[in-house]
Amino acid sequence: MTTAATPQKELTRKGRATRSRIVAAAADLMFRRGVAGTSTEDVRAAAHVSNSQLYHYFADKTALVREVITLQTERVLAGQQPVLGNLDSFEALTAWRDLIVDAQRRSGCVGGCPIGSLASELADSDEDARTALADAFVRWDAAIRGGLRAMQERGDLRPDADPDRLALGTLAALQGGLLLTQAMRDVTPLEAGLDTAIGYVRRFATR
Repeated sequence: MTTAATPQKELTRKGRATRSRIVAAAADLMFRRGVAGTSTEDVRAAAHVSNSQLYHYFADKTALVREVITLQTERVLAGQQPVLGNLDSFEALTAWRDLIVDAQRRSGCVGGCPIGSLASELADSDEDARTALADAFVRWDAAIRGGLRAMQERGDLRPDADPDRLALGTLAALQGGLLLTQAMRDVTPLEAGLDTAIGYVRRFATR
Protein backbone atom coordinates (compact mmCIF):
# COMPACT_ATOMS: atom_id res chain seq x y z
CA MET A 1 0.00 0.00 0.00
CA THR A 2 1.33 3.43 -0.92
CA THR A 3 1.65 5.88 1.97
CA ALA A 4 1.84 9.63 1.74
CA ALA A 5 3.93 12.26 3.46
CA THR A 6 2.45 15.45 4.84
CA PRO A 7 2.27 17.90 1.90
CA GLN A 8 4.59 20.89 2.13
CA LYS A 9 1.80 23.36 1.42
CA GLU A 10 0.00 22.37 4.64
CA LEU A 11 3.03 23.20 6.79
CA THR A 12 4.30 26.34 8.46
CA ARG A 13 7.69 27.74 7.49
CA LYS A 14 9.23 26.03 10.52
CA GLY A 15 7.44 22.82 9.64
CA ARG A 16 8.74 22.90 6.07
CA ALA A 17 12.27 23.44 7.35
CA THR A 18 11.98 20.49 9.75
CA ARG A 19 10.51 18.26 7.07
CA SER A 20 13.28 19.21 4.62
CA ARG A 21 15.90 18.50 7.26
CA ILE A 22 14.49 15.02 7.80
CA VAL A 23 14.48 14.24 4.07
CA ALA A 24 18.03 15.57 3.62
CA ALA A 25 19.28 13.48 6.55
CA ALA A 26 17.54 10.39 5.17
CA ALA A 27 18.95 10.98 1.68
CA ASP A 28 22.50 11.31 2.95
CA LEU A 29 22.23 8.21 5.14
CA MET A 30 20.62 6.11 2.41
CA PHE A 31 23.27 7.18 -0.07
CA ARG A 32 26.03 6.01 2.28
CA ARG A 33 24.34 2.98 3.85
CA GLY A 34 21.59 2.00 1.46
CA VAL A 35 17.85 2.06 2.13
CA ALA A 36 17.87 -1.29 3.95
CA GLY A 37 20.78 -0.17 6.09
CA THR A 38 19.05 3.01 7.22
CA SER A 39 16.39 2.87 9.93
CA THR A 40 13.93 5.59 10.86
CA GLU A 41 15.76 5.79 14.18
CA ASP A 42 18.97 6.56 12.28
CA VAL A 43 17.17 9.32 10.41
CA ARG A 44 15.62 10.71 13.59
CA ALA A 45 19.00 10.95 15.26
CA ALA A 46 20.73 12.49 12.22
CA ALA A 47 17.98 15.07 11.73
CA HIS A 48 17.80 15.85 15.47
CA VAL A 49 14.05 15.37 15.69
CA SER A 50 11.79 13.38 17.96
CA ASN A 51 9.82 10.30 16.94
CA SER A 52 6.61 12.31 17.09
CA GLN A 53 8.06 14.91 14.74
CA LEU A 54 9.28 12.32 12.24
CA TYR A 55 5.96 10.50 12.14
CA HIS A 56 4.05 13.76 11.96
CA TYR A 57 5.65 14.40 8.56
CA PHE A 58 6.00 10.82 7.31
CA ALA A 59 3.63 7.94 7.98
CA ASP A 60 6.42 5.39 7.64
CA LYS A 61 9.77 4.69 6.03
CA THR A 62 8.14 4.06 2.66
CA ALA A 63 6.78 7.60 2.54
CA LEU A 64 10.17 8.94 3.51
CA VAL A 65 11.90 6.96 0.75
CA ARG A 66 9.56 8.54 -1.82
CA GLU A 67 10.72 11.97 -0.74
CA VAL A 68 14.35 10.86 -0.81
CA ILE A 69 13.92 9.81 -4.44
CA THR A 70 12.48 13.24 -5.26
CA LEU A 71 15.29 15.05 -3.47
CA GLN A 72 18.06 12.98 -5.03
CA THR A 73 16.57 13.47 -8.47
CA GLU A 74 16.58 17.24 -8.01
CA ARG A 75 20.10 17.19 -6.58
CA VAL A 76 21.53 15.15 -9.43
CA LEU A 77 19.90 17.14 -12.22
CA ALA A 78 20.55 20.51 -10.59
CA GLY A 79 24.18 19.55 -10.02
CA GLN A 80 24.66 19.23 -13.79
CA GLN A 81 23.18 22.61 -14.61
CA PRO A 82 23.45 24.82 -16.51
CA VAL A 83 25.29 22.46 -18.86
CA LEU A 84 22.62 19.74 -18.83
CA GLY A 85 19.97 22.20 -19.92
CA ASN A 86 21.99 23.27 -22.97
CA LEU A 87 23.49 20.13 -24.49
CA ASP A 88 23.04 21.51 -28.00
CA SER A 89 26.62 21.32 -29.28
CA PHE A 90 29.57 18.97 -29.20
CA GLU A 91 31.37 21.51 -27.02
CA ALA A 92 28.49 21.36 -24.52
CA LEU A 93 28.48 17.56 -24.54
CA THR A 94 32.21 17.57 -23.79
CA ALA A 95 31.74 20.13 -20.99
CA TRP A 96 28.97 17.96 -19.48
CA ARG A 97 31.23 14.92 -19.70
CA ASP A 98 34.02 16.81 -17.93
CA LEU A 99 31.64 18.07 -15.23
CA ILE A 100 30.52 14.54 -14.36
CA VAL A 101 34.01 13.05 -14.45
CA ASP A 102 35.40 15.86 -12.29
CA ALA A 103 32.62 15.35 -9.73
CA GLN A 104 33.51 11.66 -9.44
CA ARG A 105 37.19 12.47 -9.17
CA ARG A 106 36.51 14.94 -6.33
CA SER A 107 34.38 12.39 -4.47
CA GLY A 108 37.08 9.74 -4.71
CA CYS A 109 34.71 7.66 -6.90
CA VAL A 110 32.66 6.83 -3.80
CA GLY A 111 28.89 6.38 -3.90
CA GLY A 112 28.17 6.16 -7.60
CA CYS A 113 24.95 7.70 -8.88
CA PRO A 114 22.40 8.48 -6.14
CA ILE A 115 19.52 7.67 -8.48
CA GLY A 116 21.18 4.54 -9.84
CA SER A 117 22.00 3.29 -6.34
CA LEU A 118 18.38 3.66 -5.26
CA ALA A 119 17.20 1.93 -8.45
CA SER A 120 19.50 -1.07 -7.94
CA GLU A 121 18.17 -1.53 -4.42
CA LEU A 122 14.47 -0.80 -4.89
CA ALA A 123 13.46 -1.53 -8.50
CA ASP A 124 12.66 -5.21 -7.94
CA SER A 125 11.06 -4.87 -4.51
CA ASP A 126 9.04 -1.64 -4.58
CA GLU A 127 6.97 -0.94 -7.67
CA ASP A 128 6.07 2.62 -6.66
CA ALA A 129 9.73 3.42 -6.05
CA ARG A 130 10.67 1.82 -9.38
CA THR A 131 8.18 4.04 -11.17
CA ALA A 132 9.46 7.17 -9.44
CA LEU A 133 13.06 6.26 -10.28
CA ALA A 134 12.13 5.50 -13.90
CA ASP A 135 10.59 8.97 -14.09
CA ALA A 136 13.86 10.43 -12.81
CA PHE A 137 15.78 8.70 -15.58
CA VAL A 138 13.19 9.89 -18.11
CA ARG A 139 13.83 13.48 -17.04
CA TRP A 140 17.58 12.98 -17.38
CA ASP A 141 17.18 11.35 -20.79
CA ALA A 142 14.85 14.15 -21.93
CA ALA A 143 17.49 16.78 -21.18
CA ILE A 144 20.08 14.95 -23.30
CA ARG A 145 17.55 14.26 -26.05
CA GLY A 146 16.47 17.90 -26.15
CA GLY A 147 20.02 19.03 -26.83
CA LEU A 148 20.54 16.45 -29.57
CA ARG A 149 17.27 17.39 -31.25
CA ALA A 150 18.31 21.04 -31.21
CA MET A 151 21.57 20.07 -32.91
CA GLN A 152 19.67 18.14 -35.55
CA GLU A 153 17.21 20.97 -36.17
CA ARG A 154 20.13 23.38 -36.56
CA GLY A 155 21.76 21.07 -39.06
CA ASP A 156 24.68 19.93 -36.91
CA LEU A 157 23.45 16.31 -36.97
CA ARG A 158 22.38 14.42 -40.08
CA PRO A 159 18.68 13.81 -40.72
CA ASP A 160 19.16 10.07 -40.23
CA ALA A 161 20.42 10.54 -36.65
CA ASP A 162 17.98 9.29 -34.00
CA PRO A 163 18.17 11.69 -31.02
CA ASP A 164 15.96 9.42 -28.90
CA ARG A 165 18.24 6.42 -29.28
CA LEU A 166 21.43 8.46 -29.05
CA ALA A 167 20.27 10.09 -25.82
CA LEU A 168 19.26 6.79 -24.27
CA GLY A 169 22.57 5.23 -25.26
CA THR A 170 24.47 8.14 -23.73
CA LEU A 171 22.54 7.84 -20.46
CA ALA A 172 23.15 4.08 -20.42
CA ALA A 173 26.88 4.66 -20.97
CA LEU A 174 26.86 7.19 -18.14
CA GLN A 175 25.16 4.83 -15.69
CA GLY A 176 27.39 1.90 -16.58
CA GLY A 177 30.45 4.11 -16.31
CA LEU A 178 29.39 5.39 -12.89
CA LEU A 179 28.88 1.86 -11.61
CA LEU A 180 32.28 0.64 -12.81
CA THR A 181 33.96 3.81 -11.53
CA GLN A 182 32.43 3.20 -8.11
CA ALA A 183 33.57 -0.42 -8.04
CA MET A 184 37.08 0.27 -9.35
CA ARG A 185 37.63 3.63 -7.59
CA ASP A 186 38.90 4.95 -10.89
CA VAL A 187 37.27 7.44 -13.30
CA THR A 188 38.67 5.66 -16.37
CA PRO A 189 35.52 3.54 -16.99
CA LEU A 190 33.34 6.65 -16.78
CA GLU A 191 35.61 8.53 -19.17
CA ALA A 192 35.60 5.58 -21.57
CA GLY A 193 31.82 5.19 -21.49
CA LEU A 194 31.05 8.85 -22.08
CA ASP A 195 33.80 9.30 -24.67
CA THR A 196 32.47 6.30 -26.60
CA ALA A 197 28.88 7.58 -26.45
CA ILE A 198 29.81 11.11 -27.53
CA GLY A 199 32.12 9.69 -30.20
CA TYR A 200 29.19 7.76 -31.63
CA VAL A 201 27.07 10.91 -31.72
CA ARG A 202 29.89 12.59 -33.64
CA ARG A 203 29.53 9.99 -36.36
CA PHE A 204 26.28 11.71 -37.32
CA ALA A 205 27.83 15.19 -37.51
CA THR A 206 27.24 17.00 -40.79
CA ARG A 207 30.68 18.61 -40.72
